[in-house]
Parts: sequence; C-alpha cells; structure tokens
Amino acid sequence: MEMREKFLPIGSVVLLRGGTKKVMVTGFCSIADDDNSKVYDYTGCIYPEGYLNSNQICLFDHEQIEQICYLGYEDEEEKEFKVSLLDIVNKYKSGLVSLDDEKIESEIDDNDESNNEEESNLDLEYL
Repeated sequence: MEMREKFLPIGSVVLLRGGTKKVMVTGFCSIADDDNSKVYDYTGCIYPEGYLNSNQICLFDHEQIEQICYLGYEDEEEKEFKVSLLDIVNKYKSGLVSLDDEKIESEIDDNDESNNEEESNLDLEYL
C-alpha cells in the first residue's frame, strides 16, 4: 500500500523501518513519560497481539513507517477529526500552544462538540 499523508486512521497496521513486528495505530500526538519535550505522531500496539500492558505501547512518527499493511476505517467523522488534529498540531509547532497548555485539550473538545452537535446522546449502558 502506498504511503499516505500524516495521521493514518485508527486501526491502521504498519511496519516500521527496522521493525520485525507490525504495529496497529491506536492514537495520536502522544508524549513519552520519560521525555515530555517530544510529541510523537502516533501511539500503537503490537499486531496481532494488541494492547497487553502499558510497557508495550509504541510511540512513533509518520516518517518511521516503512509500509502501510492495512488502512483503518475512514468516514466523515474521522476526516473532520483529522482536520482538527492537524490544526492543533500546527498551532503547537508554531508556538501558539504548549504541551502544558490546557488549550490543546479544550480545542479538541470544542472541535469535537461543534462537529457532533447533531449527534444524539447514546445510552452507554447498552454499548
């Protein structure tokens, strides 16, 4: 599968350069516990085993991807989220928000709320 733009959908399975195991994308813009100065593009877990414990999460950047083995689910909601995510990442890179700044979380929440105004509340008891 050809290389795509940054921020593959959740569930995408990739092989990293020099890697022997595939990794499934589980999240975005994560910070390592031991170095909070670096924001990684992706969080992942080993594939096919999945998330086993917090010591086995993988943080990596888009440039480290050698091959996209499977592309995760994409729909309008995912595309809108990606636009919001790229906006926040660009603000971070330009210095408008910092890692310690609560603006990042509130901007994601604000964008998510505005994108989901028409969604009904689900009864989580049945999910």
